[in-house]
Amino acid sequence: MKPEILDCTLRDGGLVNRFFFSDEFVRDLYLTNLEVGVDYMEFGYKASEKQFNWKDFGKLKFCREEDIRQVVGDHSSKMKISVMADVGRTERGSILARKDSVIDMIRIATYSSTIPEAIELIEECHEKGYETSVNIMAVSSDTESMIHKFLGEFCDSSVDVIYLVDSFGAFYPEQIRKLSNLYFEYAEKQGKLLGIHAHNNQQLAFANTLEAIHCGAGFADATCDGMGRGAGNCSMEMLVGYLKDKQLQELPILKFIEKHLIPMKEAGIRWGYELPYLLTGQGRVHPSRAIQFIQEGCKGLAGMFAQIAAGE
Repeated sequence: MKPEILDCTLRDGGLVNRFFFSDEFVRDLYLTNLEVGVDYMEFGYKASEKQFNWKDFGKLKFCREEDIRQVVGDHSSKMKISVMADVGRTERGSILARKDSVIDMIRIATYSSTIPEAIELIEECHEKGYETSVNIMAVSSDTESMIHKFLGEFCDSSVDVIYLVDSFGAFYPEQIRKLSNLYFEYAEKQGKLLGIHAHNNQQLAFANTLEAIHCGAGFADATCDGMGRGAGNCSMEMLVGYLKDKQLQELPILKFIEKHLIPMKEAGIRWGYELPYLLTGQGRVHPSRAIQFIQEGCKGLAGMFAQIAAGE
């Protein structure tokens, strides 16, 4: 079965340019996704306006209802809209009732250390009428017993989709297979779906996404040209090219990349695989270290490798 395809170019890609997308960029991406046959489009974060300064970010860091409606109007298309709510960075009670919003799904992002708060947010969004998913981040740092524990807790909640997230791009396909089977086993018993969100630190985002799909993932995340923080994500054009049928079209993605993303790269906005991201992926550490290293000129790869290997 073809999974539901979720485009998170604006949300994950917004981590590259602090969400400073032009209105034309956002509108063109929306129309592109409609033409491609994407099932869900994620607009950005529902971040707290008390914690983050509007002057420092573009408007899709906050995803106000009026800003989304400016692009989609009353949104009568079959493609659904999602936003992400980070536990601890989203104000409780700030999300409108589903009947008053064009948003269809709230995706809750959490670490294993904040599961109770994540479940509270899931239940709030569920009661307001939204579809919900949960993205448990940095799972490559969690023990097997921790994973079993949080999977059981989320399967007892109202969440619709449980995401396997390779935050650091640390997993190989055989590990994705093992974890996907585990997640799917828990999810299927409670009528929930498995999702996959992969990062490309070791150039395995596409391969790992396919592995999860073959294990039963019902949702797959991707971004145009793999746009995302650091090494980026599974590329939408690769995923659509693999899944391509009468309902999926790759050409509109290529046209969008040519119009918007290639000029962004030419202007100096940087994402995608580079050696420092390989090292953080292998070391299962946050890519922020590699980002800083690249900004400083990429000198001293051997030293960086030794430090990560030593756990420093």
